[in-house]
Amino acid sequence: MIDIAFAQQTAHGGPAGAFFVQLVFLIGIFAIFYFLMIRPQQKARKRHQEFLANLKKGDKVITSGGIWGTVVEIGEDTITLRVDANTRITFTKEAIVSYQPKAKEEKSEKSE
Repeated sequence: MIDIAFAQQTAHGGPAGAFFVQLVFLIGIFAIFYFLMIRPQQKARKRHQEFLANLKKGDKVITSGGIWGTVVEIGEDTITLRVDANTRITFTKEAIVSYQPKAKEEKSEKSE
């Protein structure tokens, strides 16, 4: 039994070779995680930060809770939306997810 284990160990180049193979495998797994999970999330976060920086009064937006409104006031960390004629709600900037679909189309038509 000991002879078989010793034979397997020497056939693969010894303990140093096995360590190298495991190291390459772990580096490969990390690279896969980076390119499939971490990097796309960083890009999405950067796009969202740029979106929030470009918001201005009058933009029609949607919150993460699904509330549609028009930007009335922009603070350092908050945004106040008009959601009805006399209703204004204040949100954190991160709660704003995107422009309203129709508002985005109208904006692109006006700029052309």
